[in-house]
Amino acid sequence: MELRQLRYFVAVAEQGGFGRAADSLGIVQSAVSTQVRRLERQLGLVLFDRGARQTVLTAHGEALLPQARTVLEAADRTRTLAAELAGGSAGLLRLGPVRGPGERTNQLLHRLADDTAAFRVALRHVPAAERLRLLRDGELDAAFVRGEPLAPPGVSLLEAWQDPLYAAVPAGHPLAARPALTLADLAELPLRLVERPANPPFHDLVTDLLRAAGSGRPPLGPRFTTLTETLAAIASAAEPSWTLFYEVTGLPDFPGIAVRPLAGPALTTWLAVPEGPPAPVLRRLLAALPAAGSRP
Repeated sequence: MELRQLRYFVAVAEQGGFGRAADSLGIVQSAVSTQVRRLERQLGLVLFDRGARQTVLTAHGEALLPQARTVLEAADRTRTLAAELAGGSAGLLRLGPVRGPGERTNQLLHRLADDTAAFRVALRHVPAAERLRLLRDGELDAAFVRGEPLAPPGVSLLEAWQDPLYAAVPAGHPLAARPALTLADLAELPLRLVERPANPPFHDLVTDLLRAAGSGRPPLGPRFTTLTETLAAIASAAEPSWTLFYEVTGLPDFPGIAVRPLAGPALTTWLAVPEGPPAPVLRRLLAALPAAGSRP
């Protein structure tokens, strides 16, 4: 059984004759007659009473007509969905996001959404190294990573956006009076830096920035734990120290702490994608990214 046979059968039933069906289909009448007879032989049923003046459905034809229409509608929906998938207007994007700033991810998801819900995004929240592994293994379509990550073979990195860095110093320290700080300003103050195993990209970014600024590495302060605990320790410690961070859920307003933007350096967020021509869902993500990359 072929779809065109069902389409010709439905056309004859709706038009009330082979000639009118052929005209509506834009083909010759003999082609319609041949395919309908072939369908009848395959089914072992007579579908039409072919009179001299009119052609009408038999009881078998009446029973078959709704099912034939359902099959043709399903085939049309399949073709439409296939075209949407090929064009990127439908499908599933498996995306590995970074943690904060949340408004960037929310803005991106809003731009990717549509009223039909034919395009969906599945977020996979895992550490950066795991994101890159899943991307390499084909379990993610794209992933965001921060800092200066090392891309595994078969993965390309595209710059998505940049976020400013902030320094937190004791509120009573002379540096707190400045509207912005440089790495040179902070060179002699002990640094509470996140340990590399906890956040390799950010740890390496900070050490590379210090090296590029020519300030070497400032004296290491006490161990960085969480941002909240570290800010509390900086505020209460007898000896001044500082830490460096990027905004995740808003800038902290912490007693005894002055937060100042770090002049110059910024934290880059990259979009990791498979090498080669982008898949349709990835093309849609890339089209939405420029607006999402601008700071809301």
